[in-house]
Amino acid sequence: MKDSAVPPPAAAGGTPGGNPRPTEPRPRRRDRHGRGMRGPVAPPQVPLSVTRADTFRDLVQDSVERLERRWPQLADVDIHVLEVPTSLDGFSVPLGSAAPATRDQPARIVVYRRPVELRAKTRDERALLVHEVVVEQVAELLGLAPESVDPRYGED
Repeated sequence: MKDSAVPPPAAAGGTPGGNPRPTEPRPRRRDRHGRGMRGPVAPPQVPLSVTRADTFRDLVQDSVERLERRWPQLADVDIHVLEVPTSLDGFSVPLGSAAPATRDQPARIVVYRRPVELRAKTRDERALLVHEVVVEQVAELLGLAPESVDPRYGED
């Protein structure tokens, strides 16, 4: 009589019914609706996970960079983006704030993302409003009129 010791199915790599599992994954074929495999979700040059907060931060950074060419002293100013203001004075919600430099902290400009987004309906309106808020806060910080900070302020 032959020694026919069969290892348990789990040790042999099989299923409980004794059918061996394939060692390589099955090749992918067309899906059951006949449309074939899907391609990439986005082209390689487009980031897949850009959030609204990231897009807003980029708008603020673009606006500041535009103004830094004319006002190089803005390089020393800290620019922050917060979701909402921490405290409200009265009934109006601020879109931004500016704080002059102190002995311990550099000058600071804050743009509040949610109030700006709620007031702008389209992407172009949002970009314009972000730039206006940044210009207003820079003007307040420098003690100038917004029109002197950016001559195109208020044109649109």
